[in-house]
Amino acid sequence: MTEIGFLLPTRDRIALGDHDVGSLVELACLAEELGFDSVWAGDSPVTRQRADVLTLLAAIAARTGRITLGTAVLLAGLRHPIPLAHQLATVDRLSGGRLVAGLGAGFPNPRTQAQFDAIGVDYRTRVSRLEETIAAMRLLWSGEEVSFEGRHFTFHDVQVAPRPVRPEGPPVWLAGGGEAALRRVARLADGWLPYPPAWQTYADELAVIRTAGGAAATPALYATVCLDDSPDRARQRMRTSIERYYDASLETVGAIQAMYAGTPAGAAFWLGRYIAAGARHLVVRLAVEDHDKALVEFAERVLPLLREEETR
Repeated sequence: MTEIGFLLPTRDRIALGDHDVGSLVELACLAEELGFDSVWAGDSPVTRQRADVLTLLAAIAARTGRITLGTAVLLAGLRHPIPLAHQLATVDRLSGGRLVAGLGAGFPNPRTQAQFDAIGVDYRTRVSRLEETIAAMRLLWSGEEVSFEGRHFTFHDVQVAPRPVRPEGPPVWLAGGGEAALRRVARLADGWLPYPPAWQTYADELAVIRTAGGAAATPALYATVCLDDSPDRARQRMRTSIERYYDASLETVGAIQAMYAGTPAGAAFWLGRYIAAGARHLVVRLAVEDHDKALVEFAERVLPLLREEETR
C-alpha cells in the first residue's frame, strides 16, 4: 500500500513572519494522530530560510512513536560528511530507526548558487560532493574506524557514534529527474523523491531507474496540493502561497513541479494517477496559510479516497 506523508511548512511559516518552531512539532504530532505515515521537512539555511531540518526532526522524534521522519530534501553539498553522518545517526537513534535521509544537490538556479557561495562551497561541485557524501556516510555509519579519500573529502581512522539503528544506516532517497539524476538514483539510492508535473513523465522516469538497476529503490513523489470545493478559489489560494514561497509565478513553478488545486475528489484522482504509475510514498505539501485546518481536511476528505481506491 502506498504511504502518505506530509511536508511540514517550515518555509511557509517564516515567509508569513511566524518564527515559532514549537508549533511545527505540534503539527507533526497531529499528522501522526490523523494517520499519516510520514512527516518531512525541507532544508535551505540561506536562500529560503526555515527552521533547521535536523534539529526540528530531533524534537519531533522525541514526541512521536510511529511516523516516519524524512528530510525533503537536505542539501548534502553544503555540509561535511562527518558531522552530517553523526547528526543523521543521532536523529535515527532518537526516532528508533524511523529516519529517511532525503538528499539533493540543489535545483540549478542563481538562488541555489548564491546559497553555496554564501557558505563558501563551490556550486559547480554540488553533484560530486553529494555522491562523495553518500559514500563517506555509509562508511561512517558502520560504526567502525574508517578512512575515505575523495576529490572533496579525505579523512583517516575516523569513528562516529552512536551507530544508526540499521547496520547500513538510514535509507538514502535522492531527488531529481533527467537521465543523469535517474541513473544516480539507480546507482546510489534506496529511494527516489521527484516532483514531475505529469504522471506520464513519472512513469517514464521510473522505468529508466528500474532499467538502470534501481529495482529496490522506493519510488516516492513530492506533490503540492491546495483543496477547495471551488477549483477557482483553490487555484487562487495556490497562486498566493506558491508565489510568496518562490518569488516566481505559479505558471513558472507549475511547469516544473507536480501541483494540484481543486476539490478533494479531484486531488485523490490526480494523486491516484501517480500511484498507478508506480509511486509508493507520497509527500504532500499543502499550499495554504492554515496548515492545521488543511491537514485535518486532507486527512478526512482525501486519505479515505486514496485508501479506498487502493483496496479495489
